[in-house]
Parts: sequence; structure tokens; C-alpha cells
Amino acid sequence: MKRGTKTYDERLLSAEEAVKKIKSGDRVMIAHACGEPTALVDAMVANHKAYKDVEITHEVVMGTAEYCKEEMEGHFYHNALFLGASVREAVNSGRAGYMPGYFHTIPDMIRSGHFDIDVALLHCSPPDSNGYMSFGVSVDYSLACTEAAKLVIVQVNKHMPRTLGNSFIHYTEADIIVEHDQKLIELLPGAIGEVEDAIGKNCASLIEDGDCLQLGIGSIPDAVLSNLGDKKDLGLHTEMFSDGALEFIEKGVINCSKKNFNPNRAVATFLMGSQKLYDFVDDNPFVHMAPVDYVNNPYIAGKNDNLVAINSIVEVDLKGQVASESIGLRQISGVGGQVDFCRAARISRGGKAIFAFPSITNRGDSKIVPFLNEGATVTTNMYDVEYFVTENGVANLRYKNLEDRARALIHIAHPSVQEELILEYEKRFFKDYVAMSTEEVRRLG
Repeated sequence: MKRGTKTYDERLLSAEEAVKKIKSGDRVMIAHACGEPTALVDAMVANHKAYKDVEITHEVVMGTAEYCKEEMEGHFYHNALFLGASVREAVNSGRAGYMPGYFHTIPDMIRSGHFDIDVALLHCSPPDSNGYMSFGVSVDYSLACTEAAKLVIVQVNKHMPRTLGNSFIHYTEADIIVEHDQKLIELLPGAIGEVEDAIGKNCASLIEDGDCLQLGIGSIPDAVLSNLGDKKDLGLHTEMFSDGALEFIEKGVINCSKKNFNPNRAVATFLMGSQKLYDFVDDNPFVHMAPVDYVNNPYIAGKNDNLVAINSIVEVDLKGQVASESIGLRQISGVGGQVDFCRAARISRGGKAIFAFPSITNRGDSKIVPFLNEGATVTTNMYDVEYFVTENGVANLRYKNLEDRARALIHIAHPSVQEELILEYEKRFFKDYVAMSTEEVRRLG
């Protein structure tokens, strides 16, 4: 949507002047994750005394989220679509809110008018010779914001990579342009320990040459990738990817040559990683960036044959009900793309939906439990799940009844909790049960 006839230079303002256009009572949507326009956010926070009841909304925030601090009450209210580390305390203490929703539905929510956006704070690369700017590492819902927001303010940054695909707007689609060059937020790879490596090996046993992968971020997805060195011609159609995938793209293990849908391209909606990753994706036709209502739509992602979706969990009960975003009533994250891609993998011909996680937490709590914590959100229901993978093995729940599911999950649980789980299993499924040993249940699994 063209926004007037001003030239590029006539749209230029400083960050401080730009955020003065925000009015009390406005809803402000901020670009996602490592695409956060921190110069605009910092200027808005610095101007907080001029605002009353400004609502801030976004998915993952990688910045400091100063607008969530106690002293900002009355000036800002954060309505989170996903909880990152810097906003959890505010949401769980009641100073901020959380609005559930599948990631792929956010653009439609914005465009439909059900969630009006007054101001969009976005982040782009400098315009090319034709005036087009790329959303770079955060395409997801940015395009929908430019179409629906009443006021579009764009930080233009020479350090934002020019990613290709459906990732561009013309400078005339921005009301205000703020030129501010700064390095992007980086998220560096975590350490892979023995447990993560064992999980990675077990996941790799389910992945075949030519499969198309959906991966998250963190030590477990990186551990999965590190065990794929003997695979060939893997593809990517994924919500996001990071440095772990980059290594195997450079080695040629991931080349997307066998993809039946968008072949020879790695498809993603956002990126999080190091400067090396950002340099790699800059002007690189191998990487196709697109909005989240395309990338995460289960019926589109599911067009990829042999789609293998790998996600993590907080806990799973003996039925296969997965909680991935809350510990009891305490919200810690959001649904993200987990359900989107679990369903896509089930639609995909030859697809597999995998949940990969350590069997026990750092505090010694089992992630396989008789019952979910009271108040926990069921992120992925028992009808959508398939494979569960821990360091102890693989449990395939597809086509298994509740009793068989429980046995399979107990089989991959941590040995320290198996007896407790067996007792619950016996109570649940045997009317006149005789106590079974751990070894007997393992054999059944």
C-alpha cells in the first residue's frame, strides 16, 4: 500500500522525532526476534512520559523489553503473543498479558481488523536501486503490518541482510523512515552435552536421505544436526534456522535438491543466529524468506514430502498430551510453530512429527509424568503426536492405544522415575494388578 508521494528523503526522521507520532492509547506492534528495531524501541521507551496506556505487542522479543518494567505501568501495557525471558516476570505477575494463538494465524489476525494495529515498528535493509527494502531476518508478520497498520515506522539499517523471497516492501509503503545502523541481535549456539548428543543420535535414526527438516533453536536441534553428517540431500522448510543448520548447508548435507515443493531452496520465515549466519543469507538465492502464514501454514508446509518436524516439550503425560509453554499456570513461552509443524508433518506424505527432549530436567524432575501439572496448557494434543525421543530411546505413539502409549513412554523415561510411572500404569490399566518390575515394563516397551 503506497503511503503518499513523498520521496525517500522526505520520509526521513530521527528515532526521537518518529516515536513522537505514537499517541496515548495506541497499539504498537514490534518486529520479531532478532529483527527487533531496537533504535525505535529504545526511543519509544525514552519518551514514555508522553504516553498513557500504549499497548505493546509482538512475538519473541530478544531485546531488554524495558516497557515491561514496574515503573512503566500506566505508560505501557505489554500484550504478549509469545513469552521471551525478558517479559515472563511481567506476564506472570499480572503487569502484562498473554494472548494465545497459532503463529501462522497472526498475519490474518492483523489484516482482518480483529486486532487493529495503530503503529508498526519494523526493521529493513536499505532500499535497492528500485526502492525495495528487505525485512531481512524477520519476515513473519512484518508484511501484514505494513498492509494494516495506520502508521508504519521503519528502521533502515545497513547491517540488516537483504534476504530474498516474499520479503520486500517499497520505501513508499513506510510513512516514516529512520536510518540507524547497528549490529543485529545475535543468538549464539549453546553447548551440546552427552545427553543432548544421545538425543541427537536417536533423532537421526529416524531421518532418512532426502527428508525435509523443520528445526527449532537450541542445543537439541543442533545435536540432531551434528549427527546427520552421513545423510544426503536433506531439505529445509522451517519456521526458522540458525548456525547449526548453516554448517550442514555449507557441507552440502542440506542442499534441498530432493524437495518436491520449493526445490533447491531453504524456506524460512525468520532467522536467529550469529553474524556469520546473517552474512550467509545476505542476497543469497538459496534462502527463500516468506511470511509466516505461508511458511507455517500446515497445509502448505505439508506439501513437502517426508517432512520431519522436530520440537521440544516441558512435559508429556502417559496419554501423550504435551505441555510446551507453561509449568502449571505459569506461562513461560507460547505455542510458536509447534502445532503448525506437527500437523504439517502428519499431512506430509512420509512425514514424521518428533518431540525431542531430555528425560529429566536439571533439577531432577521427570519430563514424562503421570499427569500434567495442574493448570498446564496442553500445547499439542494427543491426536497430533507421533514420535517421542529422549536420551534413552524412541517411543512411537502412532496407532497405539492408551495402554500401549503409556508403556512406550515409560520405556524412554529416566530410570529414577520408572517405578513411579509403572505404579501409575498398573493402577490405570489393571483392575487386579500384580506389581511389575522395571525390567518387565522395559521389555513390554
